[in-house]
Amino acid sequence: MKKAFTMLELVFVIVVAGILSVMVAFSFQRNTLREAADQVVSHIRYTQHLAMMDDKFDPNDATWYEKRWQIRFPHTTIAGEVIYYYEVFRDENKQGNSNLNEEAIDPLTGKTIGDGVTAVAAIPDDSLVNLTKRYGVTNVGGTCVIGGAYRTIAFDNIGRPYLDVYTGPYSNALLANDCTITMTSANGNVTITVTKETGYVYISAQNY
Repeated sequence: MKKAFTMLELVFVIVVAGILSVMVAFSFQRNTLREAADQVVSHIRYTQHLAMMDDKFDPNDATWYEKRWQIRFPHTTIAGEVIYYYEVFRDENKQGNSNLNEEAIDPLTGKTIGDGVTAVAAIPDDSLVNLTKRYGVTNVGGTCVIGGAYRTIAFDNIGRPYLDVYTGPYSNALLANDCTITMTSANGNVTITVTKETGYVYISAQNY
């Protein structure tokens, strides 16, 4: 006698397949907060790499250390919305901000790691570093980012991290303790840690 699936068995198989497909699809949903954290970690490491490849020491310049490569996390308000972003740059003119020609270029995308323009308020929604519009980040804090403002994380030519690029090379600005960057969104939060002395950076906590 020829065996075949009954209608009930066929329906059961379809239902099971549907459940499995939903579970698989859910597991592959984007986690934009983790994407943001992975990108920031990568760019902190890249900042350290640039600093080690581009020693800014100049015996004829008393404040040469202000030109070091750094990453920082400013924010601005556009149309009433607070926009959190970050930038990687060397402050060649020592004016405390980044010009377009001072910003690092992402080797993967060819885009600047910064606002990409001279006017911060014009940072595009789809910018690589627009944490709010691109990844839904609603706040950036932590011990590397104080009082809602920003601090720079700079590196010297041997990769050591500093919290203030505008202070002398062997001052208290050299990290005495590990520092953290915590990004928050509607989905939760994630914390990045930069370790003292070595500048090793990693995702140390996540809640989403």
